[in-house]
Amino acid sequence: MTAHIGKRGHWEEYMNSRKITALLLSSAMALSVLTGCGGVNKDKTVATLNGEPVKLGVANFAARFGQAGADDFYTAYFGKNVWTSDLYGNGTTGQDNFKDSVMDSLEDMYVLQLHMDEYNVSITDDEKAAITAAAAQFMEDNSKDAINALGATQEIVEEYLTLETIQSKMKAAIVAGADTNVTDEEAKTGAYSYVGISKTTHQDESGNTVDYTDEEKEELAAKVADFAKAAKEDGLDAAAEDAGYTVSTGTFTQEDDSVDDNLLAALKNLKEGEVTDLIDGDSSYFVARLDKEVDEDATEETRQSIIEQRKDDLYDETLDGWKEGIEWAVKEKVWDDVNFDNLFTTIKDTETESTCLLYTSPSPRDLSTSR
Repeated sequence: MTAHIGKRGHWEEYMNSRKITALLLSSAMALSVLTGCGGVNKDKTVATLNGEPVKLGVANFAARFGQAGADDFYTAYFGKNVWTSDLYGNGTTGQDNFKDSVMDSLEDMYVLQLHMDEYNVSITDDEKAAITAAAAQFMEDNSKDAINALGATQEIVEEYLTLETIQSKMKAAIVAGADTNVTDEEAKTGAYSYVGISKTTHQDESGNTVDYTDEEKEELAAKVADFAKAAKEDGLDAAAEDAGYTVSTGTFTQEDDSVDDNLLAALKNLKEGEVTDLIDGDSSYFVARLDKEVDEDATEETRQSIIEQRKDDLYDETLDGWKEGIEWAVKEKVWDDVNFDNLFTTIKDTETESTCLLYTSPSPRDLSTSR
């Protein structure tokens, strides 16, 4: 039994990216169902938003379609029992973790739909026509077995695509209000080269990783201090080559929590080209050279990163505020009807190039499923 559908990497990426819209569709996929089915009652109410029902059909389709996109990645690492296993040791199965993400995303989408008028967001006639055509093509391109496994209908696929499109347009409208003015000081990013040497563990003569003794740490500190002196005199790269150390490179902002505190403080007090003394970090000893006080390319990347973070924060804060003012209730017994009772595997199709109406991918792929 064979059919067509799309693939994605892992479920966190899938649930966070929200790019499955009628406007972002590319290549064909195929899904083969060897066992299991999508036999849920699509008309059951699986959740309510301010008392209005959310049908199980849409939630089931979102969950099974997302599962299909995650199967390849997770089964490769965790095996075929990925959905019934407690992957993170939190007492819940992979299936339940994923379904929780699906339901959270559906809540987001339905809440955003309530606030479209506030941002003058609507679905145009052209978009409605594209969504209808996309859903129809999807139903045509897939076998009855695949449609059954996904619990898909023309109406369900249309509603899901509509929700995705609304979310995309609402996010764009919300983040348009973010502050994009980032000062040069906020974006300032420097570049440095360094040698970092662990002061916690090392390998013994047998290749085993062992902890340093206090005496060994003192000896190591003295050795690195001598190296720092040589680096000041001969240059970091030449001294590292003589000592058999590896020189790495990095960038830093003025308030960079990804850089060791003591290393960051030392870098901020250097002039370009200067080399530090021995730096006693949290878990390593460092000797570093300031290459650029302001790295223009890295600074621009930081500027854009700050802007994107502000947009994300504004979107999350806006959505969270709206969610505080609504009543969202999930009917867990109904949601329990959705089970991942088959697995999906992608297979490249080099012969056909039809349009995938629900999933973006750089190249055509086929999906097959097995139990």
